Amino acid sequence: MSARATTAPAAAQADAPQAAHAQADVPHAAAPNAEATGRRVEEVLDRLAQRDDREAGAAAEELVRVLMDFYGAGLARIMHLLGSATDDGGPGSALLRDELVSSLLVLHDLHPEDTAARIDRALDSVRRQHPAEVAAFDADSGALRLRSGDSGGCGCPSTNQQAQQAVEAAVSCFAPEVTAVQWEAAGAGPEPALLQISRRPPTAATAS
Repeated sequence: MSARATTAPAAAQADAPQAAHAQADVPHAAAPNAEATGRRVEEVLDRLAQRDDREAGAAAEELVRVLMDFYGAGLARIMHLLGSATDDGGPGSALLRDELVSSLLVLHDLHPEDTAARIDRALDSVRRQHPAEVAAFDADSGALRLRSGDSGGCGCPSTNQQAQQAVEAAVSCFAPEVTAVQWEAAGAGPEPALLQISRRPPTAATAS
């Protein structure tokens, strides 16, 4: 198999998340064949090259390299966590807490936790530096409303913005189905009822 074809399995699997999920549900299902998948992707790249569209061919090869780097980093992280996990939850718990591994599992619909649990994991991963709490989540629209906590910072707008960006980045990794994040200030609650105050005291006629 050529050097270019060795990047094929990751690219082909990225294009077929449902197939990967189906194989996970059936323990004895045959795993994708790396050699055959490599040949298939190389054939696609060759067809692009034959179209005299160098930009398309270069873009396709770059896409394969990017996916290969992504999956390679994920596999390396998995092996590291499996070999170094020492907490009570075991290696499985360490894998689920990791942003990169979690994003790979979600990408292929293999993550064992629901959206709410993964949002909590995302907030836990940054809570020491950027505390935040869930105010509400609309599963239908994907809108998440967060309540910012007190991180002990200076309270500058730039600092608050950086904290929010860090939280949103963590949520994006653990729960990519969240499509929008809205923020409300810490301790925010329902607005008080509007009191009607008269501009002048009542006259004798109205008082009677």
